[in-house]
Order: sequence, then C-alpha cells, then structure tokens
Amino acid sequence: MRNILVIGSGKSASYLIKYLLDKSESEQLYITVGDLSLSSAKKLIGNHPNANAIPLDVFDKNSRSEAIESADIVVSMLPARFHIEVAKDCIAFGKHMVTASYVSEQMQGLNNAAKNKGLIFMNEIGVDPGLDHMSAMQVIDRIRDKGGKIVLFESFTGGLIAPESDNNLWNYKFTWNPRNVVVAGQGGAAKFLQEGTYKYIPYNRLFRRTEFLEIEGFGRFEAYANRDSLKYQNDYDLNDVQTLYRGTMRRVGFSRAWNMFVILGMTNDDYAIDDSENMSYRDFVNAFLPYSPTDSVELKFRHALKIDQDDIMWDKLEELDIFSATKMVELKKATPAQILQKILMDSWTLSKDDKDMIVMYHKFGYELKGKHYQIDATMVTIGEDQTYTAMAKTVGLPVAMATLGILNEKIVTPGVQIPLSREVYEPILKELEDYGIHFKETEVPYLGYNPLHI
Repeated sequence: MRNILVIGSGKSASYLIKYLLDKSESEQLYITVGDLSLSSAKKLIGNHPNANAIPLDVFDKNSRSEAIESADIVVSMLPARFHIEVAKDCIAFGKHMVTASYVSEQMQGLNNAAKNKGLIFMNEIGVDPGLDHMSAMQVIDRIRDKGGKIVLFESFTGGLIAPESDNNLWNYKFTWNPRNVVVAGQGGAAKFLQEGTYKYIPYNRLFRRTEFLEIEGFGRFEAYANRDSLKYQNDYDLNDVQTLYRGTMRRVGFSRAWNMFVILGMTNDDYAIDDSENMSYRDFVNAFLPYSPTDSVELKFRHALKIDQDDIMWDKLEELDIFSATKMVELKKATPAQILQKILMDSWTLSKDDKDMIVMYHKFGYELKGKHYQIDATMVTIGEDQTYTAMAKTVGLPVAMATLGILNEKIVTPGVQIPLSREVYEPILKELEDYGIHFKETEVPYLGYNPLHI
C-alpha cells in the first residue's frame, strides 16, 4: 500500500478524501488524515478499511515529523501560512507535497532544494487558483499550437449561492471564508492591462467599476477587478498581451450595495473599536455617522449615502437587520471588518439545505493570419449538500488527481510549481469531465477594447 498523508480535514477536504478512498483498492492506497480535531478527520473517512485518522498539531514537531516520514506523499489542506512547516519536513524526509494554496515566498525559496532531491511541490491546484490555471493554459496552448498570438486574456471566478438556494436580496451567501469576502480588494489598487495601457482602480472605486458577464442558463453576473491581474503574466507567457484582466464574479447589484460599507469605512481592518463588545448593531452603524440631536440612525445613513427610502439598496440593508438595537456585537476590541462580518454571518450563513455554486468565465482574444478571433469559456458547478459542496469539489478533486498523478509518475517535473504544464493539466481536466466539471467554449466576435473596464 502507498501511504498518503492528508493534513487538515476542513471544508475543502470532503471530495479530496472521498476520491482517494474510492481509488484506494484499485490504486493500493492507504490514507491517513491528520487534524487537530480527531472527530472531524474521523467523520470524513468513516469506517473505511484503507484509512486512518490521527490527531495532528502542525506545530508539534515530533508528531508532524513522524506522520510525514511515514508517508509517500503529503497533501496539506491547512491554511496557507502553515504550509511551510510541512514543506520543510517534506524536504528533510524526501516526500512530494501538494497544496491548493498560492505559492508564498517561503515556499518558492524551497525550489532548489526540492529539485535537488527530485521532489514535486505542486501548489495552486485548487479552483482559483488551480482550475483557472489549467483551463486557461489548455486553450492558450491550443491557440499557440496553430500559430495564434494571444492579445487578450480575461478570467473571472465566483463562489456563489446556487439558484435554488438564492433567497435573499443580495443574491449572496458565504460559501467560503467570510473574512476574505469582507476585506476583498484592500491593500492597494487593482492593477490590470487594457489595450496596452496599465490601469489602476483604487479600493474606494473598486466596487463601482464592474464588468457584466452572461452565462447561458444561469443569467447575468458582474465582476470586479482582482488586486493584481498581472501576477501570472510571466507564468502564462503573456508578456506581449494587450489586455490582461482577472476578476471576482457576483450577481448583478451586489457590488453597488457592498460599496455602501466601503464608503462608510465598515470594511476597514486597520484599527479596533473601543468598547465594541457592548455595542449593538445599531451602535456600530451610528459610529460611522455624524451626530444629530433629531435625526434617526436610519435617516442619517440615507442622507450620508444619498439613498432614497424606496431604493432597493435600502431594502438590502434592512434585510441584514443592521439597525437592530437589540442584537449585540459581543466582540472585544474588534475591527470594523470583524464586526461587519459578524453581522453578515447572521444572514449569509448557509442553511442546512442550501447548495453553493462555482462559476468561472474566461475570454481569449487572439490574432491568427492577420485576423482577430475570440473564444469565451464558461464553467458552472453546483454542490450536492453542506459536506460535498461545489467549492470542495472544485478544490479537492484537482488536488486528489494531482496527488495520484505524482504517485503514479504521470507528473514527473520536480520543483516548486503551479499547474501550467500539459503533463499536469491535460489528464486532470479530462478526468474532471467525468465528475461534471467541464468548460463550454463559444466562438464570439472579437470586441477588443471594452469601455466597461475604464
């Protein structure tokens, strides 16, 4: 039996572990799942004879090292900042490693050591990053194979609520890490290329500069720019591209409503609010509004943001119960972003029967024999339930397939890497189709310049 160690049994691990268990007999696999919560690990493996759950604290060097030394390959599903401890042990004991997280500077610093030992450290093999890389490179390589030159590449991804579970005015619920949603876009201006010109969108304008996208059968979406669209320009070999834009998808109207919180400063995460534990939701809102001896909090809010009482924006706010004088923050020394997150979780936490949805949209503009063409590619995946979510499926299955590909020596190039090569993306994308994850490609007129970007 070949031993696979999976560290972490959180929300994204369900499909990953199920895939490996389903393959365990035919592929001679034994899966060990390590987690701080032994009950969480046990829940995902059940009573499967080819699996074992162990308590594992990544900061306990002895137990961590022992578990890694006993494995043939290690899958880290920990928060990104904890991967490096696992990676160092993998170097020490000569073990391959797979993660779904972005490559950190520390991880990249292990590249030479991994290559010298012939080890594969596969990163960014989830959904975004991951599935976006693989699906994009498949089309880009195909265009290049026939002599085409890429002049435009745009890529958008969204973790959303499935249509059958979409029952609030925001058309949104938290399907992943709520904190990442609340602080999205902060830390600098969004940067991208438009028709050969560098463009920047500061945070205070980010949610008012959106692009509209249509996916057949699922309607209209909007997208706002990611912070750095140029991050993968070199990795994708798009140094001569004219337009390069990456964004996050939401349902139409979300960004305009979210901008209300941005304008008032409620998404700020740089300072703590005094006596926050004794605040009501209403007190929190009022803290950002001017004093008035006569006007109510609601009236001051409407005046500050110039919102009419019959505006859908006002209905969205009231739906959140954000003006409640009885609901309490109950968080000590909390930042505005932390308090806003707590308020939103009251309304946007998935219910027992809710299903999530992953949407992805790529645009490829290219030049071939003096003419311009464009291919649009879309993908939609809907979750089954609260355990087997669309997010877990699109993150976990690519991780599992890459792990097995490395074990079976189908993926052989050593070093710290992301899934951009054919040896990685071709077999994984093909197998993902068996699980209902596939892209629909459509040839559309090449539009080039898009005024909605500026």
